[in-house]
Amino acid sequence: MDVAGKNVLVTGGGNGIGKSLVKKLSSKGANIGVFDVDEAALDRLAGEYPNIYCVKCDVSNSGQVKGAVDQFSEKFRVIDVLVNNAAFIFSSPLVGFGKDGFSKHDIGMWEKVIQTDLSSVFYVTVQVVEKMLRSRTKGVVVNISSICASGNAGQGAYSAAKAGVNALTVAWAKELSAMKIRFVAVAPGFTGTDTTIRAVEESVLNSWVKQTPARRLGAADEIAEGILFAIGNDFVNGKVIEVDGGLRM
Repeated sequence: MDVAGKNVLVTGGGNGIGKSLVKKLSSKGANIGVFDVDEAALDRLAGEYPNIYCVKCDVSNSGQVKGAVDQFSEKFRVIDVLVNNAAFIFSSPLVGFGKDGFSKHDIGMWEKVIQTDLSSVFYVTVQVVEKMLRSRTKGVVVNISSICASGNAGQGAYSAAKAGVNALTVAWAKELSAMKIRFVAVAPGFTGTDTTIRAVEESVLNSWVKQTPARRLGAADEIAEGILFAIGNDFVNGKVIEVDGGLRM
C-alpha cells in the first residue's frame, strides 16, 4: 500500500517510535490521526504538523477509544491503516528480595501494563476494523510488539502483553484476510527511546547492547522504517517482523 493520500491512525504517536513514524508518514503525504494520553506531546506535535488530527485518548479505556475512533471516522470517512503503537513499560520480577525483605510484583502495575499494551490493541482494532468492513476498505493493521514477547526476565507483564499482541496478529490475519485486511506485527529490539531508558536500568541496557550484534540500541527512525515496510508490502501478512539489530538471530 502506498500511504500517499491514505488515512492513517497511530496510537501513542506523540513520542518515541510513534512520533518518528508520524513524521515519516507526513513526508509521504498520508492523512494522519494520532491518539495519545500525553496532551503536552500532542500539543507539540500539532505545533509542528498543523494538519495532523490529534485526539487525547487513553487507549486502555474502551469508552474513550470508541468515541475517538468515531470522531476520526467522521472526519476522514475511511480508515486505511491502523498502527497500534501505544505502550507502557514496567520492569519488576515476580518476587524480589532486597534490604527490606521480599517484594512481590505490584498487582496494579500488572493490570496497567496488560490494559495499555494488550487490551488497548483489542479496543482500538475492533472499532477500526468494523469501520474498514463497513466501508469495504482494503486495510492494514500494524501492531507494535517487542522481542520481549519471547519472555524477558524482570518484565513479565510486558512480555505477556506483547506475546498476546503476537497471537492476536496471527489470529486476526486468519480471520480477516479474506476480507482484504492485513495484520502484521513489528517487534523492536531495545530502542533508545525515552520510554525505554526510563523503564530499564542502565546496567541492563548495557548488557543487552553487548549481546546485540549491532552493538547499540536501535533508533526510533529505524523501527519506523520497519513499520512503513509492513504497511507498504501487500504480500506480508500474519507475521511478526523483528527489528532488533540481530539480537535474536
